[in-house]
Amino acid sequence: MGFDMAIGLLGGLGLFIYGMKQMSEGLQKTAGKRLRHFLAAMTSKPIMGVGVGALVTSIIQSSSATTVMVVGFVNAGLMTLFQSIGVIMGANIGTTVTAQLIAFKLGDYAFHAIAIGAFTYLFSKSKKFQYIGQILLGFGLLFLGLETMGDTMAPLENSPVFIDWMENFSKYPILGILTGIIVTVAIQSSSASFGILLGLVTAGVIHYEAAIPILLGSNIGTTVTAILSAIGASLTAKRAAAAHFLFNVLGAAIMIAFLYIIPNFGGLLENLLRDISGLFGQMNPSEERLLANTHTFFNVINTLVWLPFTGFMVYLVKKMIPGEDLTLTRGTTFIDDRMLSTPYVAIDQVKKEIVYMHGIASDMVCDSVKGFLDSDGDVIKKIKRHEDIVNEVEEELLYFIQKIPQAQLNDIDIRTLDKYFAVVDDIESIADDANDITDFIEERLDNKLEFSKGAQDTIEEVYEIICDVLDKSVELIETHDLEIAAEILEVEERLDEMQIQFRNENISRIKRADKKACDPNSGILLLEILDSMEHISDQMADIAHSIIEIYEERELKSHEDDVKVV
Repeated sequence: MGFDMAIGLLGGLGLFIYGMKQMSEGLQKTAGKRLRHFLAAMTSKPIMGVGVGALVTSIIQSSSATTVMVVGFVNAGLMTLFQSIGVIMGANIGTTVTAQLIAFKLGDYAFHAIAIGAFTYLFSKSKKFQYIGQILLGFGLLFLGLETMGDTMAPLENSPVFIDWMENFSKYPILGILTGIIVTVAIQSSSASFGILLGLVTAGVIHYEAAIPILLGSNIGTTVTAILSAIGASLTAKRAAAAHFLFNVLGAAIMIAFLYIIPNFGGLLENLLRDISGLFGQMNPSEERLLANTHTFFNVINTLVWLPFTGFMVYLVKKMIPGEDLTLTRGTTFIDDRMLSTPYVAIDQVKKEIVYMHGIASDMVCDSVKGFLDSDGDVIKKIKRHEDIVNEVEEELLYFIQKIPQAQLNDIDIRTLDKYFAVVDDIESIADDANDITDFIEERLDNKLEFSKGAQDTIEEVYEIICDVLDKSVELIETHDLEIAAEILEVEERLDEMQIQFRNENISRIKRADKKACDPNSGILLLEILDSMEHISDQMADIAHSIIEIYEERELKSHEDDVKVV
């Protein structure tokens, strides 16, 4: 392969991948967040998961993207390992839609799509039309890249060396498998590796039987993206990525065994696929179409074989990756719409949910400040994941509170629910502050900032007070003990005074411009983290005021009743 041919191939591949990326982004923007909600919600049974996985992947044009999304859902607790396996199986089927699409010889219309798409994308004022333009632009670039690769590789048809090399894939399928794996891992896209393979078939330099092992290899190689996305994720998310790998490898292994054991298995498979294609009106399919149909056929059969054994696959991956996952589950824990028929029970469950939410936010605060003190960047992912959990609990909890039928409640209980609205908002603000502190961790790590012993001691002193008050705050929500509320308000006032003192001392050090005494950047960062912790104490004081107001309302009601009796 000469230099010009290599440049032409890489350029065509670049157009193909970029076009597919643009088309995928346009499709995802058009679908919006509905895809994520749909994927997370419609997976209660494996067979349903297969359908959802296939549909979502066919829309976003990337099995890797779907699988990474699934790993993220599992990591966040939105999806169980059992549910994820069905979606992963479906993603493998959905990605063959891309193969079916690019098997059409639409290169002649590439510039038409690029022209219309670019004009619409660049000049339309409507977001919807911009997204459609992006899809068309990507579509055109994809086929232009595919045609470029085919034209570039056409001379290889007459190369004896290359022909001999390709024929080895029929004699030794393992070579084709390894090639498919390496190419797919290198370019991080099974669709792109299929595009290259299709270009070789179109150029006539590789025939159907030699292409099958490469196709199987690309199915294995695509699992690497999910494996990489699971690094640093929860144990269950790692198992989901392992399930993807296991599913694809087992399917490919069976096919490889047939290629080695059954004489002329490639020819038999070709005849079978030609017969099946005929059933769908493709009486004389081209080799490109035949290859795309094989891709679809393989993934559908592999799914049908393993779908009944989803539970067994869960068992296998748990054996492969043993241990107990302590990751928090997503969403609410205690509330349930069935409780709405008994509002008094519902209020009690709301309180339990608030305590649960407070516990997550408290851990976030203590973990983030400790991470800042220890310059520990590993805590950042955990904090951000937990902040998402708090946000979702808040949303579901407030929605549930709104649904509680107030007609069946007395004035005191209605007042309690009103104050719980405020408490939930305060807890969410505490979580936001903890998340803000992770930005300070990144800033400290990026700029390699150091703090004097005095500054470290200051943060640690406030940190210990804050963590202690967080414990008191959650106890207050559970017990409505006004003595605890008074303690929290007292500590909040003390922290305000300490904040002013620390701020003045730090500003004095910065003004002296003595970097040995205080690096100005470190001094500014110190003020920012102290502000965040002081704001956390303000939120806890607000919680205390809310609980006090609930109690005072009850006392007032009790006093009014006593007066009426008298």
